[in-house]
Parts: sequence; C-alpha cells; structure tokens
Amino acid sequence: MKPKTESKQGSALHPSVLWTLPNALTILRIIMVPFLVVFLLTRYAWTGLAVFWAASFTDWLDGYLARSRGQVTTIGKLLDPVADKLLLAAAFISLVELGLAPAWMVVVIIGRELAVTGLRAVAADCGMIIPAGALGKYKLFAQVIAVSILILQLRFDWLAMYGAVALWVAVALAAISAGQYFLAFWHRLDTV
Repeated sequence: MKPKTESKQGSALHPSVLWTLPNALTILRIIMVPFLVVFLLTRYAWTGLAVFWAASFTDWLDGYLARSRGQVTTIGKLLDPVADKLLLAAAFISLVELGLAPAWMVVVIIGRELAVTGLRAVAADCGMIIPAGALGKYKLFAQVIAVSILILQLRFDWLAMYGAVALWVAVALAAISAGQYFLAFWHRLDTV
C-alpha cells in the first residue's frame, strides 16, 4: 500500500507517510552530520570519509526508492534538500577549520545554497515552481568529489592540486547554477 501524501486539508502527517524508507534514509543522513564533523575535526580522515560517502549514498538511494516505490512525500521533499545542505555545509566548514579549503570559497558554496533556497521560497509564494536543473545535479556531484579529495588530502599531500581544482569547479558550478535559478525566476516573473 502506497502512503497517502496529500489530503484536501494539505499535507497529511500520518506516521506511514513520515516513516517511509526514503524518509528514514533522509533522517539518517541528517543524524550522520555531527558524526562527520567529529571524525573530521579529530583527524580520523578515513572514518570521516566513510561517513561522508555513506551519507552521500543515502541521498541517491532515498531519491531512487521514493520514485520507484511511489513514496514521494511532502515531508521528503522538504527534508531531502535540508539534509543535503546540512551534510555539505558541515563538511565544507570542517575543511575550512582544518585549513584545507579557503573560507571565501565555502561562503560562495553555502551562500548559493541559502540564496537558491530563499529564491525558491519566494517563487513558491508567488505560485511558481522552479524545478532543479541538470546543472544543480552536476554541482552536487562536483561538491561531493571536492569534499572527498580534500578529506583524502589529510592523508595524501600529493592530492592538494587535485583538491584545489575540484574546489574551483564546485565553486564555479555553484555560481553558475545560482545564476541559472535567478534567471529562470526573473523570466517567469516577466510571463506572470
């Protein structure tokens, strides 16, 4: 039986909707964030990397399961991007603390996330939906790669150049995809 996701009164918050496997994986990803920070900041690079990869894998898995099982829920749509932003913000901020990423680059990446989230809220208030584009997925992939290489750099100094390049790619894609969202928003304002 597929969980009911919407009712005439709005979002249904029945336990069967809250505790789908995809939603549980999203909540697990949120729970993993403090562990990631602790492992990274206490210099347990391999454990931190394993936690980061496991959490990143749950991002793909919860989306796949939600779509394939017909368990896309309102709460899942809300929590999934929050979990992604928490995971990546925690990883990047930890990398700044470790001296592996410049603070200004991390501010651009996290600032983009906050700006796009705010833009989507304003758009939703105006009755517009701005769907995620392919560039956003590439941006997320580039961020996961950059964080992974930078964590590995704690153990392997020779990865420094690759980490820097990956971080520049992540920053560039964050800025370009933010521009794409804002242009889509302004274009839709012109047609309303």
